Order: sequence, then C-alpha cells, then structure tokens
Amino acid sequence: MTESRQELVSWVNSLLQLNITKVEQCGTGAIFCQIFDSIFLDVPMAKVKFDANSEYQYIANFKVLQAVLTRQGIDRGVPVERLVKCRFQDNLEFLQWAKRYWNENAPIDVEYDAVSRRKGRVGGFLGTGAPAGGGGAAPRPASRPRPSSTTGTAASNGTSTTTKPAAPRPGARPVAAARAPPAKSARVEELEGEVQELVSAVEVVESERDFYFQKLRDIEVLIQAAAEKLDEEGQAQEDGEAEGDNEDKPETSHAQLVREIQTILYTTAEGFEIPTQEADEEETF
Repeated sequence: MTESRQELVSWVNSLLQLNITKVEQCGTGAIFCQIFDSIFLDVPMAKVKFDANSEYQYIANFKVLQAVLTRQGIDRGVPVERLVKCRFQDNLEFLQWAKRYWNENAPIDVEYDAVSRRKGRVGGFLGTGAPAGGGGAAPRPASRPRPSSTTGTAASNGTSTTTKPAAPRPGARPVAAARAPPAKSARVEELEGEVQELVSAVEVVESERDFYFQKLRDIEVLIQAAAEKLDEEGQAQEDGEAEGDNEDKPETSHAQLVREIQTILYTTAEGFEIPTQEADEEETF
C-alpha cells in the first residue's frame, strides 16, 4: 500500500526526530541520507549538510546518498536534477520508494538514535515549520518501529500513529549494520601487480615451449621417414648384391647420421640448464 504524504511526513519525523511539514523538504538530500543510515549505519553523516540552503549543497548531499546505494549494491538511480528542485511529485515518489526499501530491510526493534548520528545538527530548510500532526513539541527519540503498513485513519484525522518502540537491550547491536570493505593496502596492490607480471611471463614461456616443441616434432617426422627409407634400401642391397667392402658406400654414412640424430632426439639428460646468452650468440643457423 502506498502511503500518503501526511503518513510519510509523520514517519520521517518519528524515525529521524525532525519537524518537517511537507515532502518537498526531502529535496535537500539530508533526509534520504539518514533514512539509509538507519538501515546500514554506514552513511558518513559528517558529510551530510542538514542546514543546506542552496542547490549545490543539496547536490553534495545526494552524492553521499548515491555512494551509499552503490556500495550496498542497490540498483536504483537517483534523479538528483529533479529532486533538488524540491518539487512535490518527484520527492514523493522517491520517498515512497525509500519507505518501501526501509520496510523490507531495516532492523526490527533496534534503537536508532537519529539525533546522535547527525550530532544534533539540523536547520536551514529542515528546521522550519512545526512538527507534523499539529503538535507544538518535537517528537521524542524513539527506536525504529517494526516495519508495518500505515493505516489510513491517521492521515484522515491529522495525527500519526507508530508502533510502540521496544526497549533497547543493553549492548544491543544493529543486526543489519553493513560494514564497508576495507580499502586495499598498497602492499596488496603491489603483490597483485607482481602476480600479473608472473602470469604474463608464464604465458611467454609456454608460447616458446610450444614453438620449439613443434620444431622438434617436425624433425622427428623427417628422421623417421628417412630411417624407413634407408632400411628399405639397405635390405634391397643385402638381397641383390654380392659380398664386398661397403665401408665407403654413402648409404652407410647416411644411415649412421640418421641414427645418431635419432639418438640425440630421444635422449633425456638430468640437470638440463638453459644455455647462456653468450652461447646463444655464438651459434648460427
């Protein structure tokens, strides 16, 4: 159920201990900031100007709000340009959304000291007017009520009714208080940079490994083909020639060369080390 403007004004005054009289006063941004502070307790309230009286100060407050929404992963755009004009309809719609979000996510029966959180600061646009509901005294500090739908009776007779606040337990902590993750230290960023460099180096080494492995594989295929051919020729010579001196035959020297190359290709040695730069420069291909 969508709350009326009177119900929303009464809710804001009760939750934040303010004396606003109309929804348009939310256009300063300070009220929205403290509504979300009552949920997460992580809004930098020292940066929020409750005595803001100019549009650029309103915008600064909304920047604080947008940073909180982003940090909490709330995918909701803030129409700053329209809200800071303090027009009724724009602020009513955004306040209705904020109230719905508060109902769904605010801690239940947990004390929220709005005055202490803003260090008693109030004034400017927010400090004008009498409390909503026609009373002359400011609303007393209260704990956050259990989220519930607001009845229409209160709006019709000009008074506001809220759930009776539960007495705070000694040492109670807000159950939904969110903590911002600590910023990365310089050491962590340095280590991440080193890891990235190592990953890049490994990629280069793997690329070179694959390149030279393919070269050796090509040589292996050629040598195998040559060895098979020499075996066939040798067998033909044994079958078709008479006994004689074969020590000067080129086939014998070729076969011996192929066998030696094969031996080198298939030999593995322990403690292999990469050749030094000087040795690489002396070799020519």
